[in-house]
Amino acid sequence: MLEELKERVLKANLDLVKNKLVLFTWGNVSEIDRKSKLIVIKPSGVSYDEMTADDLVVVDLDGKVVEGKLRPSSDTPTHIEFYKAFPNIGGVTHTHSTFATAWAQAGRSIPFYGTTHADYFYGDIPCARSLTKEEIEGDYEKNTGLAIIEKFREDCLNPIEVPGVLIKSHGVFAFGKDADGSVYNATVIEEVAKMAFLTEQINPTVTRADRFMMDKHYLRKHGKNAYYGQKK
Repeated sequence: MLEELKERVLKANLDLVKNKLVLFTWGNVSEIDRKSKLIVIKPSGVSYDEMTADDLVVVDLDGKVVEGKLRPSSDTPTHIEFYKAFPNIGGVTHTHSTFATAWAQAGRSIPFYGTTHADYFYGDIPCARSLTKEEIEGDYEKNTGLAIIEKFREDCLNPIEVPGVLIKSHGVFAFGKDADGSVYNATVIEEVAKMAFLTEQINPTVTRADRFMMDKHYLRKHGKNAYYGQKK
């Protein structure tokens, strides 16, 4: 079932290691097949060195295992909430990459300081609130997703224009049109987080770059009249 999708999701998960976004089993990637409404996701706690496509787990939007011998990632309920809330995304990545997670632990969004940021994110990379004691002791992983969705709705954010988010005291979630795209965006978040950290170290009084610069760099790559790259 969904054999090609499993291979893509396996590659995306292995790219977390290749891109130095994870240690041990500190991350996961999924992709949804919108036609069947089934999700392929990494199994819980399985080493990337040992993982094969056959180890990946297929679940439905209720979290029920449809295929697979192993338990799906413990973050599966979070992924499911994203797929339900954001019908225009197809892939989700979760990491605890060092610099981005440091911003999350500090409870800070990553400010827009320059053009590298604006090439991929139309605004700050947001940080969602901490979960309450009741949310953590209840359906923790589902509530993590709901807190992030709440942040996007409160701030009127589009997960295509802002394809990633931090959650306070936790880590990083990134979105994409597919699994590979979400890993790409998670990689960008880590690099931008590192740049922002160093920027504040060099100049503690730095302010955000101008909005017109953000408009130029984001829209030249993603806007209606984008001209970056080659015609497809």
